[in-house]
Amino acid sequence: MSLKSYRRYSWGLLALVLVISACSTTKDAFMNRNWHALNTKYNVLYNGNIAFEEGREELNASYVDDYWEILPVERMAVRDEVKLDSEDNHPKFAIAEEKATKAVQKHGMEIKDRERNPQTDEAFLLLGKARYFDQRFIPALEAFNYILRKHTYSDKLTEARIWREKTNLRLENVELAIENLKKLFKYDELTDQEYADARAVMAQAYINQKVLDTAIHQLKIASTYTKSKAEKGRYYYIIGQLFDRMGHKDSANYAYNKIIELKRKSPRVYMINAEVAILRNTEITDQNREAILEHFTKLAENRENRPYLDKVYRGFARYHMNNGEDAVALDYYDKSLRATQGDDKLNALNYEDLADYYFDRYAYKDAGAYYDSTLTNLQEHTLKARRIRKKLDNLEDVIAYEEVVSRTDSIVKVYGMKDIARRAYYQEHIDAMIAEEEAKAQEEEAKMEQGFATFMESPGGQENQGKFYFYNVTSLGYGKTKFQNYWGNRKLEDNWRWANKSIIQQEDIAIAQQIDTTGAAAAMAVAGRKYELDYYLEQIPNDPKVIDSLKAEKNFANYQLGLIYKEKFKENVLAAGKLESVLANAPEKRLILPSKYNLYKIYQEEGSPLADQMRQDIVQNHPTSRYALIIQNPELVLEGDSNGPDATYNGLYRKYQAQEYLQVMVGTEEAISRFTGDAIVPKLEMLKANANGRLNGFQAYRESLNYVALTYPNNEEGKKAQDILDNKLSNLAKREFSKTGTGNWKVVFPLAAADTEKIAKLKERLEQSIKDLKYRNTVSQDLYDLTTQFVVVHGFSSQDRALGYAELIKNNKDYRIKDRNFVILSGNYAIVQIHKNLEDYRKGLLTPKP
Repeated sequence: MSLKSYRRYSWGLLALVLVISACSTTKDAFMNRNWHALNTKYNVLYNGNIAFEEGREELNASYVDDYWEILPVERMAVRDEVKLDSEDNHPKFAIAEEKATKAVQKHGMEIKDRERNPQTDEAFLLLGKARYFDQRFIPALEAFNYILRKHTYSDKLTEARIWREKTNLRLENVELAIENLKKLFKYDELTDQEYADARAVMAQAYINQKVLDTAIHQLKIASTYTKSKAEKGRYYYIIGQLFDRMGHKDSANYAYNKIIELKRKSPRVYMINAEVAILRNTEITDQNREAILEHFTKLAENRENRPYLDKVYRGFARYHMNNGEDAVALDYYDKSLRATQGDDKLNALNYEDLADYYFDRYAYKDAGAYYDSTLTNLQEHTLKARRIRKKLDNLEDVIAYEEVVSRTDSIVKVYGMKDIARRAYYQEHIDAMIAEEEAKAQEEEAKMEQGFATFMESPGGQENQGKFYFYNVTSLGYGKTKFQNYWGNRKLEDNWRWANKSIIQQEDIAIAQQIDTTGAAAAMAVAGRKYELDYYLEQIPNDPKVIDSLKAEKNFANYQLGLIYKEKFKENVLAAGKLESVLANAPEKRLILPSKYNLYKIYQEEGSPLADQMRQDIVQNHPTSRYALIIQNPELVLEGDSNGPDATYNGLYRKYQAQEYLQVMVGTEEAISRFTGDAIVPKLEMLKANANGRLNGFQAYRESLNYVALTYPNNEEGKKAQDILDNKLSNLAKREFSKTGTGNWKVVFPLAAADTEKIAKLKERLEQSIKDLKYRNTVSQDLYDLTTQFVVVHGFSSQDRALGYAELIKNNKDYRIKDRNFVILSGNYAIVQIHKNLEDYRKGLLTPKP
């Protein structure tokens, strides 16, 4: 080996030895420390930090701020539930955590209880931040605390303390975070950015505690020291929101203007929201009206602001609404909804504003539609969603009853007209429809002509000019459409222009019948007659009984509307108008007194002199009524009133449980008449329906349920009745008896309902026999109908056992119970009770009495 080669070999061997010795994590040598520090910093942590930053950027990109609530200081969506350590981890943060863990495990140099690798603290910091953004806050807290406990000489101590307090906030340890941050400001030397970050965390802590003025002070300091313009813009915006929450609009606008002064240095979304907030907070005067309108018009026309037009248009809408320019405001609300960028909260606010607008103007049908749209954009089970749902439920009742009033009123009105007036009335309606359709047709034709003209001015249109009409595709399509709009569908035949329209209609109807024989033809026939005067005249009822029924229906609807306006919407003027309409239109007797009483309460609340007149009317004309007693003795309305609605219902329900169904039916009928208009009435009607079914069987029950469902369709009891009719009643309709079957068998003793003493004695003897014979059966007394009661022994496992028991008590000298009886399967017994068809059972499947 040459000397040169030997030297190379020796130096290589020496280098290898040095590398191997430097890899050791147990030697506290200069080579070891720097070797592991370099590998940690430029290999493992480098890749880990890249993954962490990528994950953080993904979170920022996916996070959507809710500018309608106070923004959080840190842009991060936090789950409500606690996340497990291994559950659904973000892939980028998982990589960052893996790299940080690898750095600690492979390059950590803890020698004599001290970490000798100067990069290990950064590994633990990365580990904690990765866990923090992955929302595993307790493991993150452990990582930050490890740095503070083990790396007492680290240059990352201040940063670790700030991150620890951010984590404490996420764990709702607010007081601890504030206390630790105060110590940080007192004892640590912070850079400007660290000072800004710590003050921002402190601000979030005070926001969580709802100490808004202190939070504002902290954010002002943070906005002064931060080097990030994006953070500065966010802090200013939160300051403005906090001032808004406190009612200091001028201070809020000052903060918003600081954002605008940042211009392009801060995210544009802060600037746009600040502009909208300023518009909301600025009082409009004659002096500034034009300047404000011009400023925001430029804002809307700026192409850079297109992604935020939904917010800008909403600001415009509120501006014009506050100035009484309703039509313009409604147009901007529509524009905001069409320009929305998937912001459900913004949509909900727009729809709610529109709903409130129409509600305040008594356009309840439109208001209901907008409240429904509001609900679709709100999260379920929130306080606001429940409030809107309650209001919408009330509106559904109003809409239904207002439609009843409108329909019945128009029919009664036309019925009272003379024939000439009727014809003029409907002819005016037909002429209006024709004029409207002609206007629509002219508008469509103008649009088509404009489109055709635009095409002809385009390069494609220029190329087609001069060509034969039928070779110009665009011209041909335009011409065909215009012909069909004007002439309709015409056959290719002589004198096609003279074709009778009625023939065309008949042909269209025949086609419709071929397409859909279940209703399309009828619908088209009706549509074809909508321009015929006789079509409307034929629908006017001629029977006075029908008109009386419609008047009664209208009075009941107006009465219900009066109660809803009075009790639920607190609209006393509207309520009084409805109730006065009831009294002025010959109402049913049951509506007169409650209408007067509710009018008395409205007049009294409004301080009207009519209250005394209505009071005298009730006392003099209805002296024995409950309402007169309440007026003269107001204490009767207290909850303890034994004759009140709730007490009466509870008493009747107890009778229902005791199978006193006839008394329940009589009592509910009297109570319904007495409490007409009270919220208890639907419950009484449902109780009456159940009692009627128990007493008179399936058919009576179905009819009673149908009455409740139709009379109270928007009430809880009405909906329940409809649900029974739709989904449950079919299971009770079965009338066929089972000849064989397994299950419970009964021994039934039918007795005269009037012979109560005999019934009681028989029940007592049967119970004694079961006790003596050590059976596990039970005895009950069941009503069958008004004339028959059943004494029933339940719980026999087979027909033979039931027959054996009946034979035993008949012949046993201790009992000698010879009363007529029969045994029956439990399913057949239910059919007998539901359909009251005992005779059918006797004739068909009744087992001979032993």
